[in-house]
Amino acid sequence: MIRSRLLLLPLFTAAAFAQAPTSKEIEPVYPDAHALYLDLHQNPELSAHETQTAAKLAARLRSSGYDVTEHVGGTGVVAILKNGPGPTIMLRTELDALPVEEKTGLPYSSKVRTKDDAGHDVPVMHACGHDLHMAALLGTAEIMAHSKDTWHGTLMLIGQPAEETIGGAEGMVRDGLFTRFAKPDVAVALHVGNELPAGMVAITPGTYNTNADSVRIVIYGKGGHGAKPNTTIDPVVIAARTILALQTIVSREVNPGEMAVVTVGYVQAGTKNNIIPDQAEMGLTVRTFKQDVRKQVLAAITRITKAEAEAAGAPREPLTDRYEGTDSVYNNPALAERLRIPLEAALGKNNVVTAEPITPSEDFSVFVAQGVPGFYFSLGGADPEKFAQAKATGTMLPSNHSPLFAPAADPALRTGIIGEVTVLRNLLNTSAKELRKLTAEQASH
Repeated sequence: MIRSRLLLLPLFTAAAFAQAPTSKEIEPVYPDAHALYLDLHQNPELSAHETQTAAKLAARLRSSGYDVTEHVGGTGVVAILKNGPGPTIMLRTELDALPVEEKTGLPYSSKVRTKDDAGHDVPVMHACGHDLHMAALLGTAEIMAHSKDTWHGTLMLIGQPAEETIGGAEGMVRDGLFTRFAKPDVAVALHVGNELPAGMVAITPGTYNTNADSVRIVIYGKGGHGAKPNTTIDPVVIAARTILALQTIVSREVNPGEMAVVTVGYVQAGTKNNIIPDQAEMGLTVRTFKQDVRKQVLAAITRITKAEAEAAGAPREPLTDRYEGTDSVYNNPALAERLRIPLEAALGKNNVVTAEPITPSEDFSVFVAQGVPGFYFSLGGADPEKFAQAKATGTMLPSNHSPLFAPAADPALRTGIIGEVTVLRNLLNTSAKELRKLTAEQASH
């Protein structure tokens, strides 16, 4: 038995290598993909307002032969390419950018400013790499359309809005993504970051990232003159005490060894230095891996917030509003291990690594929650020389969401295209029945 497996391995590896796109396939599509990247980077749009972004992507996919539907779940794009019988495989990219002022100094830096949903004037930047994700999807789409002899089935490309506000995936599902269109047998996505040098990818079987919860807290006090604090109940002081007390949840209530993060991202109160305001507002992000820890932390936030307000004699109970959230992304382990082999063949074994789960979150989990097995992998974005220097000196490169974040588009974009085409061809050369059998354990997660 062992000998027969060893004899089959070279054949299997050769077949996996054949699924990788050749340079002759990549070179014709790369200029268009790179041009789209530069355009999107210079012209980013905020979550749920990605009208021009979606239109640009839709137009290019339509010209490549895809059946394109726009305005799914808002500004979402669905592009379908049918190629005979076989499985339906979904590849997803995000459309939105962030309210961040770019400070990369790149010649194609974003100078865009716009009004956010609250009416505030804000800068806009693709500080999370979604522009590169879209460019990679376009290059992949064109290669797949030009090489229909290398795969069979249905390719379903998704341009998803509002990932940064973790509402876009749910909006597309509510708008009939998996009923108006096909329900995929597998969903695929990637994310670029500086944790790896460009040219590499990482696979994380099982839990890929965290549950995320956004919490808004409003503390009510009694306003008055800043010189007469004894006549007031100061919500700023209550907020300060609450912030410090919230930090004890992870350090003193969560079981050591379990992952939890409670971050207060903003505090807003008052209009003038000598006026004590009536209320103070705080915004929190909460990250956890396990559902029981998630419930414990959210309950503790409510309990502590109420207790601090009561201890200060606040005139009314504070508002604690969990206004958005998403579950952790789960990579079907059997699927992840299967796809490791063709990726290693395409990129080189040393360029495909196993990574630990990360603490950022996103709403790709919504698709998985619909019963679709998922494969979400990481794409190296760091300039290889800068990555090596940072590692040697023990410094950190700018992370996603930083005003300094900018992936090394070449070779990161090429690597993204190679990775996506390789994964899609592998899956689209497998029957739907085989994929269901392979991913059967997903139902038990």
